[in-house]
Amino acid sequence: MLFDQGYIAEKSGHSRGSTLDLTLFDMDAGKELDMGGTFDYFGELSHPDYTGELTEEQIGNRNILRDIMVGNGFKPLDTEWWHFTLEDEPYPDTYFAFPVREESVPAPEADDAEPQT
Repeated sequence: MLFDQGYIAEKSGHSRGSTLDLTLFDMDAGKELDMGGTFDYFGELSHPDYTGELTEEQIGNRNILRDIMVGNGFKPLDTEWWHFTLEDEPYPDTYFAFPVREESVPAPEADDAEPQT
């Protein structure tokens, strides 16, 4: 169903390295700014132009993110406030597929582990 509605693509700009999903973070407060909806919610609330029951602050936060990204060469998606694609993609027709093996992912370090010398 999400494929049919265009929210999920079989091939995505994310696998080209030119598309990213992001939000704004307040470093002083140590938390994300209120964007008026959860990340990766697939509904009208997530549309960047949706105002509905959003507060002025939530709309403002969405506009800050959008203005920064558009001003730096990214184009927004009209159904997700967090989704942006580089306008001048270096590989617009390439979808990278890298195998992931257990050996390529470092094991997490135990909190109580002694430093190795």
